[in-house]
Amino acid sequence: MQLLAVGLNHTTAPLSLREKVAFAPDQIGQAVVAARSWFARDNSGNAGTSGSEAAILSTCNRTELYAVSGAANSIDGMAHFLAEYHKLPYADLRHHLYTLPQDNAVRHAFRVASGLDSMVLGEPQILGQMKEAVRQADAAGGLGTYLHQMFQRTFAVAKEVRSNTEIGAHSVSMAAAAVRLSQRIFDKISDQHVLFIGAGEMIELCATHFAAQNPKSLTVANRTMERGEALADRFNGRAIRLAELPQCLHQFDIIVSCTASSLPIIGLGLVERAVKARRHRPIFMVDLAVPRDIEPEVAQLDDVFLYTVDDLGNVVQTGLESRQAAVAQAEAIIETRVQSFMHWIDDRVVVPTIQDLHENSEIMRLIELERARKMLARGEDIEVVLEALSKGITAKFLHGPQHALHQASGEERTRLTTLLPQLFRARR
Repeated sequence: MQLLAVGLNHTTAPLSLREKVAFAPDQIGQAVVAARSWFARDNSGNAGTSGSEAAILSTCNRTELYAVSGAANSIDGMAHFLAEYHKLPYADLRHHLYTLPQDNAVRHAFRVASGLDSMVLGEPQILGQMKEAVRQADAAGGLGTYLHQMFQRTFAVAKEVRSNTEIGAHSVSMAAAAVRLSQRIFDKISDQHVLFIGAGEMIELCATHFAAQNPKSLTVANRTMERGEALADRFNGRAIRLAELPQCLHQFDIIVSCTASSLPIIGLGLVERAVKARRHRPIFMVDLAVPRDIEPEVAQLDDVFLYTVDDLGNVVQTGLESRQAAVAQAEAIIETRVQSFMHWIDDRVVVPTIQDLHENSEIMRLIELERARKMLARGEDIEVVLEALSKGITAKFLHGPQHALHQASGEERTRLTTLLPQLFRARR
């Protein structure tokens, strides 16, 4: 059994590649099923899912595949799966992937959930995203004994780290970074009209930060009016449909977008027309989506200031030195919990052997017990029966080890000669 993790993140791959490897929320269940089938293929190419486990975590900063498999080349197979699923050349993808077996995979999961591997050190959103990924994997039948146990311990470790360290203290969020960048373009946000595209958790955080600056207006554009209106109402704003953007995009000074769309929502032509209608007044745009909501070519336009999730990541890398003590404390907690989990895995490896021993022992016991009952039924003395029962059980237990000793030779016999007395040492 191998526990494995393969993926890429903001430190190993550019945004242009991350958006190609990202899984849309409605793809996760289907992808988990496909991954299990992929890992469970035997040497003859037959597919199945017996014994394999899989879970997929896909966010704006990372795409990771966690799996349990018994195949020797599983970790390379996981990389091939990601390439084939997304129809990408394997050679182009492999260079950007990290491949983590066993304790390294566990350690990585613990660090991710605790916010140590995030673009924003200590950010809490990733824990919720990981819990959702586990929920989807479970619904798709991807969780077995090992991944279920690993993720439960992952969540417990994240809670311990956040409760016992200052890892999340004074962190600058993506939302706060967006406000900070916009203030470089506009002296006062209170004079600007702000548009949010999408109505998910990240947009909600951004809306909270921008609303605190009392913008002149706040608008939410979303595919479904009901959800857009619910968010807009919280900030005394208004809601519009995405289909209305071509007619009104020029009205907004600040635009923040984060949807789950697989294709760009705002194209170069749409922004060109908006800039012309605004008579070249600047537009500040933030694209937090992966895949991107705004075509990259928009950044080349004069009077448009476009920032991606990676651009904001550079802004939030502040104050890291002051939190190094908290990082060290968190790493120590994680290392202890990794060792504990690996000890649990080692114990699990011998479970089938222990079960076989119990089953075989029970068969031998029942055989000798039945023989003793027949002796008693024939009226034989109880002492004679007990003597025969004990000798019969002992003989059956010793038959296997004695046979192994007679068949062995050389180093194997020496090893058995040392081991067997330890296994059969009398306990008083």
